[in-house]
This record gives sequence, C-alpha cells and structure tokens, in this order.
Amino acid sequence: MTTRRQERVAEQIKIELGKMLEHQINDPRLNLISITDVTISSDLREANVYASALAGQSVEAEVLAGLEHARSFLRRGLAHSMQLRVVPNLHFHWDKSLENGARLSRLLDQIERED
Repeated sequence: MTTRRQERVAEQIKIELGKMLEHQINDPRLNLISITDVTISSDLREANVYASALAGQSVEAEVLAGLEHARSFLRRGLAHSMQLRVVPNLHFHWDKSLENGARLSRLLDQIERED
C-alpha cells in the first residue's frame, strides 16, 4: 500500500526526470522517450522508473542502456532539484503498456475488418 507521500515523491521524480531528459541529456539513445511511471519504496530509498519510446520495442535495449549510463547524472539532478534527505536509487524498466495498447488496437481493427 502506497502512502500519499510516496505518491507525491514518485510524481515529482517523474516530472524532474522528464525535464532533465528533455533539456539536459544529449544522448541520442534517449531521444523521444518518456517516463511513464515511477514507483517508490516505503523508505523512499529505491525508485522504479518506467520508460517508453515512440519507436517501440526495437529500441528497448538502447534506451535502457542510455538510462543506465545517465543514472548518476540523473540522481545528482534529483538531489539538486528536490529536497529529500536521501535521493533514491534509480532502477530503470521498460514500460510495455504503449506497445500492448497498440497491439490490442491492431487486433480490434483486424476483427472489425473480418466481420
């Protein structure tokens, strides 16, 4: 069960990471990606960051490698922009929800055409 504080911190991390990725990171692997969700542990020391890209699954490994490479920079940026006693460790994951949604849409279109 997440607390209101966990939700607020997770949302702020999501916003700050999005800003940093848009304005401060010049890694071509991280073009056109978005942070879709952040979950945080109850002690606020670990954060799971979910990312997705318009290009889809073909760039999953590249995006995750780019995020791993930028991990310390992103943590320092969070330390600077947020007032937390402890800046959480960032764990990056690929968010498959956009791909799943597109797949379901294609399946529904196919069913509609066959009827």
